[in-house]
Amino acid sequence: DVCLAWEAEALAAEQFGVRVVTLRTGIVLGHGGALAKMLLPFKLGAGGPLGNGRQWMPWIHVADMARLYLHAAASESLRGPMNAVAPNPVRNSEFTKALGRALHRPAFMPAPYIGLRIVFGEFAKVLFASQRVVPKVALDTGFGFEFPEIAGALAEILTPEHPRGCPMAMAPASLSVILYAMLPASKSGKINTVALP
Repeated sequence: DVCLAWEAEALAAEQFGVRVVTLRTGIVLGHGGALAKMLLPFKLGAGGPLGNGRQWMPWIHVADMARLYLHAAASESLRGPMNAVAPNPVRNSEFTKALGRALHRPAFMPAPYIGLRIVFGEFAKVLFASQRVVPKVALDTGFGFEFPEIAGALAEILTPEHPRGCPMAMAPASLSVILYAMLPASKSGKINTVALP
């Protein structure tokens, strides 16, 4: 309900001639955020699927997330909702196996909802929700994902010599400011707007 209300407020700008793109974001993987909270049990050898592990997990690497914002701002044909998720969704059991392999740790101990509620708070509901989401609009408008597969995304994030650092994952407010500053005006002179969560 909150997300729908937020989208409605953003789309209200269209009545003033503003092009609006609302990005519906999956779980963003980078340094910090949800992934950081998942790492400790895996490093201790106690990682595993959430519940039965059958739920779908829409996800996206933070670098692709930032590039998708810029793609939305630069593509004048884009307007309305766009799924900000990787093109290859995985079930939670697949995600946990990939994370275990990336950390060279076992991943077989199921995590109960009540325990995750203590660690993640309200976000635990997101982790247990099951939505198989694909980025059709992004792909149809020519966006190319740098990290389309979960194994490659996790390997890049968890590599000690991480070249990117991905500070954006830890500072969404700063990212919002940067992206708003970078939004180009359209050829018609109208302002382009990408709604940021």
